[in-house]
Amino acid sequence: MSEHGDTHLSHGHRPASADLATLRSAFESGTPLGWPAVHAFEEQHGIVLPEPYRTFVAEIADGASEGPPDYGLVELGKIPLDWGPNQPIQEPAKPFPLTESWVWEAEDWPYEELAPLLEPVHRHGSIVLGTDGCAMYWHLIVTGPHRGHVWNISGEGASPFGAEFGYTTGRSGFAGWVQHWVEDKDWYDNL
Repeated sequence: MSEHGDTHLSHGHRPASADLATLRSAFESGTPLGWPAVHAFEEQHGIVLPEPYRTFVAEIADGASEGPPDYGLVELGKIPLDWGPNQPIQEPAKPFPLTESWVWEAEDWPYEELAPLLEPVHRHGSIVLGTDGCAMYWHLIVTGPHRGHVWNISGEGASPFGAEFGYTTGRSGFAGWVQHWVEDKDWYDNL
């Protein structure tokens, strides 16, 4: 158990000190949620949040009015104001269905066939980090092979963030995503 009464080390390793330093520097004036609230969220949803996001929310900041993304980082379990009343509720314990980019706008399928495939992309296995507007949402994947990766999910398609996936020079994962923003780089700076 850590000095904060956290048992998170049993769920994995403590995040790299360099990652935590990046996150502390980017969100100096943040208000942390605290370990008891993080544990309650995890228990309620049947998940363990990936590091370093887990420690970030517990010890550094739970949301921020400054980005990333453009309209700020939403609090744990919240959704951006532009999410809309007809959007489905997140179900983070269900498996995230994708392992590679998918531009469904390019598919030649009737909407009736496509819609049931899209709902899990938007709802399952992730928490929403925030929005860049125009229905472009950043999600942290919390289940499946892409656990710990940040994905951009929009009305047109979905793609993971990180140099190994193409489109960007940024390091994958929450800390790499934040570092890319701190360095004031375009999200897709490798097109």
